[in-house]
Amino acid sequence: MKAHYDVVIIGSGLGGLVSAIILAKEGYSVCVLEKNQQFGGNLQTFARDKTIFDTGVHYIGGLSEGQNLHQYFKYLGILDGLNLKKLDENGFDIITFEGDNKEYRHAQGYDNFERVLIEEFPDEAEAIKTYCKKLRETCNKFPLYSLKKGKPYYDDTEIFQLPAKGYIDSLTDNVKLRGVLAGSNYLYAGDSERTPFYVHALSVNSYIESAYRCINGGSQITKQLIKKLKEHGGETYKRHEVIKFGFDEESKKLTSAICTNGKEIFADMFISNIEPKLTLKYVGEDKFKKSYTNRVNQIESTIAAFSLYLVLKPNSFKYQNRNFYHFKYPDRIWDAQDYTEESWPEGYMMSMGIKKDMDEYGDNITVMTYMRYEEMTPWIDTFNTAANKNERGQTYEDFKAEKAEKLIVELEKKFPNIRDCIQEVYTSTPLSYRDYIASNNGSMYGYVKDVNRPMQSFISPKTRIPNLMFTGQSINMHGILGVTISAIITCSEIVGKDYLLDKILEANTEEKIM
Repeated sequence: MKAHYDVVIIGSGLGGLVSAIILAKEGYSVCVLEKNQQFGGNLQTFARDKTIFDTGVHYIGGLSEGQNLHQYFKYLGILDGLNLKKLDENGFDIITFEGDNKEYRHAQGYDNFERVLIEEFPDEAEAIKTYCKKLRETCNKFPLYSLKKGKPYYDDTEIFQLPAKGYIDSLTDNVKLRGVLAGSNYLYAGDSERTPFYVHALSVNSYIESAYRCINGGSQITKQLIKKLKEHGGETYKRHEVIKFGFDEESKKLTSAICTNGKEIFADMFISNIEPKLTLKYVGEDKFKKSYTNRVNQIESTIAAFSLYLVLKPNSFKYQNRNFYHFKYPDRIWDAQDYTEESWPEGYMMSMGIKKDMDEYGDNITVMTYMRYEEMTPWIDTFNTAANKNERGQTYEDFKAEKAEKLIVELEKKFPNIRDCIQEVYTSTPLSYRDYIASNNGSMYGYVKDVNRPMQSFISPKTRIPNLMFTGQSINMHGILGVTISAIITCSEIVGKDYLLDKILEANTEEKIM
């Protein structure tokens, strides 16, 4: 470890690693500090019974040639190292409802997407085509999403004021079609009163363009990013948890990052890829305007998740090359967060992992559903990670077992033989996400985007401290693409937006020439 760096990045999630590569490519000396034993934030995987599970990356969109994430990953130099499986082109996402045996498919490619839905809803062709047109129009208003130069998207305030549920409902009176169009809203924790349409559009558009699963898990993205970072001279250090910053009162700048292991790392610039609320606390809230810290601290985080990880018996359950979104009530898919103890879970998202040389049978299933952080109240003061083992007691284990059983009962309604296929059951709660990913209250997707108060949760990558910047899902959008773009936005403030975009486009032009 050097005595001094140009840039220190706190947190090795996707936003931190992408920022690190961009700046290392530009000649900056870069050091990434990670608190955990594993790099990658939500890209982390874990193994149970020799079976690999993803913590956050169940599938990725926009990775076919020429599409947005493909272009970003090509520029970063990680594309060729990824091992991917394209999901079912005629139904990568399946939307289902209790009491209805039909499977409603989201297909890849807009023409295909429209065709499949119109076959199912022949009287709704106009609504389906209008919806698809609006998706594309909305995404085109975000220059970095489309890799175009242009005015910042926040100049177009109308884009933030269109509600997702309200717009989709305006297209059709068909309750089932409304549910199908919005059926993958677990991707962004859709909320009937608050979710803007642009959040829906940015989340689903890239999957409609193309949808892939990572073979052997999403941690391969981390490995490729770190490999490229080291090629450009960057450094990474795990088990370095930053909890404080050195500050120079005269220049009003940060001087160092101070870790729990006693290390103090000096730099000219610091980029925080951890929760902004935590960052303010570690820097010292007195270093910022009170109005700013109050606003940031009052931003609401999205709901948390309860996840079920099933290790399957060999040759018992066929691999499904698609994801399932299931809801008990088609007219409540925007309100599944408002469950009661009796109605939980009102829906779930189910996905399967895939490994190299796998035959027709799968070896694991992940099921995710909503869980409010308040349910964790009895155990909120406990902390447990691989590096800091702490038991939460029998009541916690009983709570998880009870919730797991309820979720399996729901799964059985869709997959009647599922219980006979289960070898082992593992679970995670909002506390797991809080402790491992350091997300506020175990939040799934960072901060709530509220159509009623569009600028409330907007956080600029720049801060009042000249050499402190933010990146990650709280700065732009969540997800692989959203967080990659957040790193582009952060680094644009350092190297210049048009300059950086030109570099990305050049990298992809070279590919076409070759």
